Amino acid sequence: MEIWQAIILGIVEGVTEFLPVSSTGHLTIAEQLLGMPLGDPAVTGYTAVIQVGAIAAVFVYFWGDIVKLGKGWFRGLFSPVHRRVLDYRLGWYIIAGSIPIGIVGFLARDIIKGPLRSLWVVAGALIVWSGVMFFAEYAAKQSRSEEQLTLKDTVVIGIAQCLALIPGVSRSGATISVGLLRGIDRVTATRLSFFLSIPALTAAGLYELKDALSETIGIAPLVIGTLVSFVVAYVSIAWLLKFVAHHKLNAFAWYRIGLGALLMLALAAGWI
Repeated sequence: MEIWQAIILGIVEGVTEFLPVSSTGHLTIAEQLLGMPLGDPAVTGYTAVIQVGAIAAVFVYFWGDIVKLGKGWFRGLFSPVHRRVLDYRLGWYIIAGSIPIGIVGFLARDIIKGPLRSLWVVAGALIVWSGVMFFAEYAAKQSRSEEQLTLKDTVVIGIAQCLALIPGVSRSGATISVGLLRGIDRVTATRLSFFLSIPALTAAGLYELKDALSETIGIAPLVIGTLVSFVVAYVSIAWLLKFVAHHKLNAFAWYRIGLGALLMLALAAGWI
């Protein structure tokens, strides 16, 4: 992999990881346009590893919240008094919500790396999940805040996160949409989506690291792509939190439909 290719993929990852437009779908399209073999385990591994840069951006942006949550959870393990604190419950909620994608991702790893790495799958998922996003916004009551989250909420949202293993669905699109359908307000659903991304994407990146460290990729492109992903993702997080506070997700859904339709046309015409 050339350095300029790593920079492009790092930018794509950073921009799209937390927007509900599917980072994996966009990376698959970009890799195809750059002439990379989508079936190569090293390319799949690279896609997963540079996501760690985006996760590092979450750590930096939410560092104060993460430390507070971690302290609250740890204290609650030894003190009944601290178990009444929201951070203790949230800690367990995030752990429980992260379990489904860990199990499904591991068991379905061969399918994820194989048949699902298809631009037709990406195009179809982009369009189909847009309908879910439209419906979620239409049905959203947004009657519950972070203080009113339950274990059931995070487990259901965690199960929905598994759908993001299909390129084109979008991890944030799945988690935020299902959060809205659970009656959670949009900002809380978005913050929860960020927190649930930490275990999922970190585990995926570490698991795929062995494949990414190959002669097909190279150390320098891997490091540069991850660093670029970190910088761009940090800006993306800040922008998205401000956007969802005052806007619906419909603009992203329309974008997804347009991209999916254009991708289908390009594939049918043999342009890519």
